[in-house]
Amino acid sequence: MQRISILSSLEKNGIVAVLRAESVEKAVKISDALIAGGVKTIELTFTVPEADRAIKSLVEKYKEKPEIVVGAGTILDAPTAHDAFLAGARFIVSPTFDRETASLCNLYQIPYIPGCMSVNEMKEALKAGSDLVKLFPSDIVGPTFVKDVKAPLPQLEIMPSGGVNLDNLADWYGVGCRVIGVGGSLLKPAATNDFEKVTKLAKEYMYVYRQLSEQHV
Repeated sequence: MQRISILSSLEKNGIVAVLRAESVEKAVKISDALIAGGVKTIELTFTVPEADRAIKSLVEKYKEKPEIVVGAGTILDAPTAHDAFLAGARFIVSPTFDRETASLCNLYQIPYIPGCMSVNEMKEALKAGSDLVKLFPSDIVGPTFVKDVKAPLPQLEIMPSGGVNLDNLADWYGVGCRVIGVGGSLLKPAATNDFEKVTKLAKEYMYVYRQLSEQHV
């Protein structure tokens, strides 16, 4: 039931912040700014040096707030996924599909969200137990691709990641995406350590997402 609970939290939270940073300390500061703005799901990528330490720090910091869901991104193989899981990651995201990683996540009952760019890749991910797949990079194909794919595969849940912004968030939501990955457009102010602006943007994203959710009830 753990995996179902995590997936439910991801959908309830809506926005997944795809976080890259130069250090553990900065990753934690960005996460704090995002959470202050209402973004409760953090995908901390393993391009961050000592990413597992950053995940462990965040999990410990927010252990009294179960609505905060911290996962690991840019996971390329099963051993790295295992390290992320031991650090406390509650979901695993990859830029590609990896069968060994899928098997490991099934064993530990945490969601595996692989990056897929074709219907065949998505089908293989479903067969391997993925409940949610990442369309990456989503800006290459656009929301129409999701609509077309879900016609023959209505059971498929897709998380777009790459090129999502405030202007096109409604387009992705409109084709059935309920978990949406956002990176650069949300985190750009962090490059100049403007964490207040990150919080402000997080509030804007969550406001738009909640409006869309209310409209589609």
